Amino acid sequence: MKPVRVGLVGLGTVGTGTVKVLLRNADEISRRAGRQIIPTIAAVKDTSKKRDIGNADLIITADPMEVANHPDIDVIVELMGGTELANQIIMKAIENGKHIVSANKALIAIHGNEIFSAAHSNNVIVAFEAAVAGGIPVIKAIREGLAANRIEWLAGIINGTGNFILTSMESLQSNFGDVLTQAQELGYAEADPTFDVEGIDAAHKLTILASIAFGIPLQFDKVYTEGITQLNYDDIVNADDLGYRIKHLGLAKRTTSGIELRVHPTLIPKQRLIANVNGVMNAIMVHGDAVGSSMYYGPGAGSEPTASSVVADLIDVVRTFTTDHENRVPHLAFQPDRLSDIPILPISEIQCAYYLNMKAANKPGVLADVTRILGDQGISIEAIEQKRTDTDTQLADVIILTNKTKEAFMLDALDQLNQLPSVVDQIKRIRVEYFN
Repeated sequence: MKPVRVGLVGLGTVGTGTVKVLLRNADEISRRAGRQIIPTIAAVKDTSKKRDIGNADLIITADPMEVANHPDIDVIVELMGGTELANQIIMKAIENGKHIVSANKALIAIHGNEIFSAAHSNNVIVAFEAAVAGGIPVIKAIREGLAANRIEWLAGIINGTGNFILTSMESLQSNFGDVLTQAQELGYAEADPTFDVEGIDAAHKLTILASIAFGIPLQFDKVYTEGITQLNYDDIVNADDLGYRIKHLGLAKRTTSGIELRVHPTLIPKQRLIANVNGVMNAIMVHGDAVGSSMYYGPGAGSEPTASSVVADLIDVVRTFTTDHENRVPHLAFQPDRLSDIPILPISEIQCAYYLNMKAANKPGVLADVTRILGDQGISIEAIEQKRTDTDTQLADVIILTNKTKEAFMLDALDQLNQLPSVVDQIKRIRVEYFN
């Protein structure tokens, strides 16, 4: 049977891993797919650079459009990153009738709706398992394995850099800036870590997961995003004393009013499995009405872990060559004409519990003012603790854990609390999730 020829756009860490896996496991892959899968051409920025691709017989080009237009290529593997140029290449390849495998979460989150529409019209597949959580097959799990379920919520540690930083802050008893420097030295964080530490990378991935879970169009611009740069070691200690760990979490929840989509630091009870996911590892919890809660854990990045998902997508694409496109698994799990227009809620409408950390004057009546303001907003207190008092300034650290309330009520309360003469500096607020 005619082999399937693959063109790669990008031959960096994941690209070289993909070629190595395809070569090393060629016989096994062929037995699974039903045909040989042969990497044939790759587009790179620097054609003079040596790459660790073993004995692969690859044509190397500096022009990615040469790959998209190559008459002998059946499947394009897009691993270049970025959005605009990648989108142009993908759309051209689709126009040429080529199937697509991509690990580009930003591309799918921002341009996925138009890409999937074009793919459906041209009877080709776009596979993107590697775009979320590296080597963890979570997209397939939600889209296919949990297809019988009404998904109620999902929550994920889906950025390894942020998780490494928070884990190191705890283990090294250090603040954010010191640990970030170490992460950069070890290669876990970029020189400009904004996408990771501000939650943008996680928001791209959450956009994709939520669309598959709830059958809604991709809507990256509606994800609320908050980073971890303001956290310090004291927050880690305070959370631990209360029985929690802080994780940078992506959450998507179905409510009666709409869908919550948010990325932010979150206090999680220490006994929850996801609270014990450390280092650069990723984990995603999914709650379905039939199965209950399940968790998917593993490496969220890396050359061969991500290549594992890329090659699995290639195998899936090849398996469907003899299947008409009406009977394939839909890109976003639900049939394209059955996606829901359920609204994405603004952050002010979400409901959760809160951790508050304030520095206040250690004198009579201060806590009474604080509890009165919270009470006026209908916010009840789960726990309150005065941690310590600075003998020079007579300022105390006050930690409050609230019960569940609407974010709008909490924002109003924080505005009033920050105006109290007895409260110094801005009050730190971190959301709390129990996953009950």
